[in-house]
Amino acid sequence: MPDSLNKPKTVAILGAGPVGLAAAAHVLERGMEPVVLEAGPQVGHAVRQWSHVPLFSPWEYAIDKASERLLTAAGWNSPPPDQYPTGGELLAQYLEPLATRTPLKDHIRTSSMVTSVGRTGFDKMKSNGRAFEPFTIRYQNGKGPEQLKADAVIDATGTWFSPNPAGADGLPAIGEREAQDHIAYGMPDVLGRERGRYAGRTVAVLGAGHSAIGTLIDLVRLKEEAPGTEVIWLLRGDKPEKAFGGGANDKLAARGALGAAFAKLVMDGKICVETGFRVSHIGRDGDKLRIGAGSSCCGRFVAVDELVVATGFRPDFDFLREVRLSLDPAVECPPILAPLIDPNIHSCGTVRPHGAKELAQPEPGFYFAGMKSYGRAPTFLMLTGYEQVRSIVAEIAGDHEAAARVELVLPETGVCSGPGPETNLAELDASAAGCCGGPAPEPKTAATPSGCCVADVKAKQEGKKGCGC
Repeated sequence: MPDSLNKPKTVAILGAGPVGLAAAAHVLERGMEPVVLEAGPQVGHAVRQWSHVPLFSPWEYAIDKASERLLTAAGWNSPPPDQYPTGGELLAQYLEPLATRTPLKDHIRTSSMVTSVGRTGFDKMKSNGRAFEPFTIRYQNGKGPEQLKADAVIDATGTWFSPNPAGADGLPAIGEREAQDHIAYGMPDVLGRERGRYAGRTVAVLGAGHSAIGTLIDLVRLKEEAPGTEVIWLLRGDKPEKAFGGGANDKLAARGALGAAFAKLVMDGKICVETGFRVSHIGRDGDKLRIGAGSSCCGRFVAVDELVVATGFRPDFDFLREVRLSLDPAVECPPILAPLIDPNIHSCGTVRPHGAKELAQPEPGFYFAGMKSYGRAPTFLMLTGYEQVRSIVAEIAGDHEAAARVELVLPETGVCSGPGPETNLAELDASAAGCCGGPAPEPKTAATPSGCCVADVKAKQEGKKGCGC
């Protein structure tokens, strides 16, 4: 590096979420200089979008050790380790004190959107001497374009603001962009900030992961409080039970309880279920959204007021065009990680601790950490991210022994996908395949009649007898 040997290394950290701030705490503890660039106006900008959502992990697994040491020195009292915080509580009781009451406060730049990263004096094609030059990070703030130099870069920008589209082929459904005013992505606060948007409306939720399940459960609660609210679950696959998780076998008890509660709602007919629904078109039908699966003329469709797309997230690499990256072609994560987290071949939640070795890129000194390191794969633990940045920062500091050492024993975080041990599969087959989740005429029916749920909802709204919801 061109810097003087007496000058501490500068580490640019992209993103001021839990993992980004943990990285900064480790950098500071190692005697180096962190510069945290956060696109949002405050730290934890992505967490603020899901502040209403409880974590599956208790406080014991939500706090980074180096961050805790900084906070303790500032007189901070840690929350009870066995309690489960919401995203808002994580912000108020941990991230905000860390960013405002510790020495990290002088190293964080908010409202600073990174626009590009490269090597000073080198485009992507040039190799000779490349590793000895600093990174150039360009970012945009209220004053205009800014630039800084750094000896290493940790990208902890996450994936929250890059949601997957509704289209079943990974592309936006035809008409999806034009219908944005009636589509939400991720996990909207249907019982709080956005209650008025969903109360008394017909709402479809597309997806089968934890975000979809949590939103569906909240919508059922809203339905009990606001007459006229109807809930439709659009499921690409044909087996609703896959979304129920492992029940009591799940070592993250809160996650197991969520799946069990959801399974009961489905089996009790509280949620209309449309299985095998692979969205291809989204259009308008009067004041309704017409969501189609299959061809526009002959496929199935549902008509709703609002659509929540909870189909996962994907990383954004646009600003890294000049950085040399190596990524798994399917998962879009560091290649060594892919076999551990690819849902096509890995159905369980437990991933061994990993660090600098697994996360290193062909660009020396550049690392992914946090949710972005998992690419398109789901189910990331903050504790995993904390171990990642501990190892990465040790490697940047030249402590290769500490970087290679595993200093974390992760909790067992999951069971293989499938229904929990207390789920009655025969009953489940009958209920999930029937109209709107109610009993089907034949328990082994594999598919529902086209538009059955919507017909039932419409009949109920007109005061007529529905199909059994």
